[in-house]
Amino acid sequence: MSNPKGSERAGLSRKASAFARGTATRIIPCLDIKGGRVVKGVRFENLVDSGEPAELSARYEAEGADEIALLDISATLEERKTALGAVAAVRQAVSIPISVGGGIKNVEDAERLLNAGADRVSINSAAVRNPRLISALAERFGVQCVIVAIDARRRPEGTVWEVVIDAGTSPTGMDAVDWARRCASLGAGEILLTSIDRDGTGLGYDIDLVSAIAASARIPVIASGGATKPEHFLEGIVAGASAVLGAGAFHRKELAIADLKQYLSKHEVEVRL
Repeated sequence: MSNPKGSERAGLSRKASAFARGTATRIIPCLDIKGGRVVKGVRFENLVDSGEPAELSARYEAEGADEIALLDISATLEERKTALGAVAAVRQAVSIPISVGGGIKNVEDAERLLNAGADRVSINSAAVRNPRLISALAERFGVQCVIVAIDARRRPEGTVWEVVIDAGTSPTGMDAVDWARRCASLGAGEILLTSIDRDGTGLGYDIDLVSAIAASARIPVIASGGATKPEHFLEGIVAGASAVLGAGAFHRKELAIADLKQYLSKHEVEVRL
């Protein structure tokens, strides 16, 4: 008698291998920072303290993380710059790449973060309000340094996603797939894609959203929002993500990055072990 789950896992392995494109898939822990501390919530709300940024970053590098994502989630709402001190502290603690977002409104803001130790910068609300900022950053620092973060929520009809800015508080009416395509044309090197509906739920990525954005933008996509189990990360890769991001499961030590990489490797995903 056949094993449906075994057949499904084998199918995922074949698809993941096809999507690998000869490039190692990156595992990225995300540190949402508020008030100098790492926090985590559900659908961007009910935030709880998860630790100190530099300490967590060092732990994740030791576990095998490929990159650290720092997001100052209250910087835009509080109309302030991203805390340079947190960036510098994390830079001292780790040697792997760091991407930083939150509160970046112009080229000068990005330059300060890069000088403080960031390898790449991520813009979200500012890009929606001023799309020319994407091109300006790409021209100044190169497309490899520019990430556009897209926070998206499903509309009631279910097959369309709306871009939401200001830490999930301001709907824009913009179609997320169209916006991702435009970001790529303006010079974004990568899309950091977060499903607000799945964020913190442990239900896995919004696979339809990941697939739609990856196919439309045609630049690397980091899948984010809801992944807590190894199979969630594999599903994101199968859907077209070039990197997969996690937060709560890593913070709570429910899933170790080294174990996740072993799982993905066994399913024919190229990762750095």
